Amino acid sequence: MASNSTKPSGLPGKMKKDESLLGKLGGTLVRKKKLKEVSDLQEDGKNAIITPLLHTDPELLPEDTLLEENAERTILDPTSREDLNFKDLQKVLIDWINSELEEDRIIVKDLEEDLYDGQVLQKLFEKLSGHKLNVAEVTQSEIGQKQKLQTVLEAVNVVLRPLDWNTEWSVDSIHSKNLVSIVCLLLALAIYYAAPIRLPEHVSIKVIVVKKKEGILQTAHVTKQLTKRDAFDTLLDHAPDKLNVVKTSLITFVNKHLNKLNLEVTELESQFADGVYLVLLMGLLENYFVPLYNFYLTPESFEQKVHNVTFAFELMQDGGLQKPKARPEDVVNLNLKSTLRVLYNLFTNYKNSE
Repeated sequence: MASNSTKPSGLPGKMKKDESLLGKLGGTLVRKKKLKEVSDLQEDGKNAIITPLLHTDPELLPEDTLLEENAERTILDPTSREDLNFKDLQKVLIDWINSELEEDRIIVKDLEEDLYDGQVLQKLFEKLSGHKLNVAEVTQSEIGQKQKLQTVLEAVNVVLRPLDWNTEWSVDSIHSKNLVSIVCLLLALAIYYAAPIRLPEHVSIKVIVVKKKEGILQTAHVTKQLTKRDAFDTLLDHAPDKLNVVKTSLITFVNKHLNKLNLEVTELESQFADGVYLVLLMGLLENYFVPLYNFYLTPESFEQKVHNVTFAFELMQDGGLQKPKARPEDVVNLNLKSTLRVLYNLFTNYKNSE
């Protein structure tokens, strides 16, 4: 009798196959999920390390965080970039550089963009110091620019070292266009070489000081003083009695010599403004006659008066004095402090002259 049994259905086998496939897929998905979890965990750990470095301060740029252990960097706070006094200081420094390098036909418009490669700094230091540096004239590569900066800054630091000057600049900070470092360097040069400029007084900026310690960046917001109050300002504001003593001493000094030409001074700020007495005084102090064709004996225009004062400054330098810190224009404009600076410099150098 024929058996009524039927061929077993293929479904269970297919189901087992499908279950096996799903199991494999499920295992793969689980493994992928676990791998993603591990990857996410690693990424979170990486971010936990990097985040304090990159986001210690919202005002920092990524390059500001690239520091060696225990290294420190000072960055200009964005709020100070628009400070009018700071802008004025930059303009004075730019005008000074352009005046010094006029013969080289170098025109600086922006301190960050025009000084970072070392070319202008090289020319400026050579002009101020009178010494030629052994560097390539034109350097386009980053390595070449940094090598030039290294040579220039080493020469600057040698000059300033005897004064224990706090060097707030480096090759990397200048080359990275750090405005704080560039301004501090220029101020040091201007002060050391007695630049004939009138620096804005009481200029301060806010800076962010970044330091790396044990792999973590630490930041601090501080106020940095760039220029201080002028000594004659303090004299004018707080000790008018001493100012009168100084003025009396200077009047006595200049009249001691000008009386030889039957000339007499009673007002310092006004009688030296046209430069005539300054020129004649220098001739008397150095015992020579100044030819009348070298200056205007009766100047009428502002330009003629500036010419006279500028000429007197040149005679002072010929006599071995440093270039006066005052500007000729300030003396002509009856600026008392500028006139006092010039005359006091003569007094300290010639007070024993007969």
